[in-house]
Amino acid sequence: MTEDPTSPGARRTLPRRGVVLLPNLLTTGALACGFYAIVSAINGNFSSAGAAVFAAMFFDGLDGRVARWTRTESVFGKEYDSLADMVSFGVAPAVVAFQWGIARITEYGDAWTRFGWIASFFYCVCAALRLARFNARAAIADKRYFEGLPSPSAAGLVAAFVWFSSEWREPGLTGLIVTFVITAIAGLLMVSQFPYPSLKQIDWTLRVKFFYFVIVPVSLAFVFAAPPPTLLFLFASFALSAPFLWAVRRLRRAFGRATPELPPGHD
Repeated sequence: MTEDPTSPGARRTLPRRGVVLLPNLLTTGALACGFYAIVSAINGNFSSAGAAVFAAMFFDGLDGRVARWTRTESVFGKEYDSLADMVSFGVAPAVVAFQWGIARITEYGDAWTRFGWIASFFYCVCAALRLARFNARAAIADKRYFEGLPSPSAAGLVAAFVWFSSEWREPGLTGLIVTFVITAIAGLLMVSQFPYPSLKQIDWTLRVKFFYFVIVPVSLAFVFAAPPPTLLFLFASFALSAPFLWAVRRLRRAFGRATPELPPGHD
C-alpha cells in the first residue's frame, strides 16, 4: 500500500520549493558586476571594468556568509554561486585582459595576437577547472586552505593589473606581453596545488594586537586613495605568497641535507 501524498506525514517529507531571496540576490549582484565588466571592456572603459570585478568580489564574499548567518544554505545556492563565479572571475577577467591588449598587440604582428588570445583563453579554462575541482573536493578538502589560488583572487590580480595598466598612454609591446603573461600565470596558479589560507575560517571574535588592527584602516585608506596600484600590490602579494613559501621550504630542506652534521665542539 502506497502512502497518500496528501497526508500530513507526506507533506512534511516533500522538498520545499522556491529559493531564498537574500543570498541569491547577492549572487545575482556578483553576476551582474561580472557582466558589466565584460560590457565595459568591450566598450573600452577599463577603469569601470576593473572596478566591476572588485564589486563582484564584494557581493561574492557576502552571499555565502549571509547564507550561513541566516542558515539558508542550499544546493541551489551553491550551484548558482559557482556559475556566477565562472562569469565574474573566469570569463570577465579574461575578456578584460583580451580587450585591453588585443587592439594594441595586433600592431606587432599576428603571432602576438595569437599569444594574447591563447593566454586569455588559458586563464578562462583554468578558472573553469579550478571551480570544478573545488566543487568535486568540497566535502573532503581541508577547510583551512584552498588548493590553488582562489578564482576571485586570480580575477583580482588580472583586473588590478589591467586597471593599473590602462592608465598608461602607450604601454608598448613589453607592457602588453607582461599583461598576458600575468593573465596566464594567474590561470596556472588557480590549477596548481599550492595551499592558500582560507579567509572563511578566520575567527572574527579573536583578540588581536592593536598593531594588526591598525593595518586594516590604513590598507583601506590606501585603497581609496590609489585603488589600482594598491589593489595590484595586495593581490600580487597574496598570489605569490604560496609559491614563495614553497620555495623557501624547499631551499631549507635542500640546505639542511647539503650541510654535513659537524661533531660536537666543531660548530
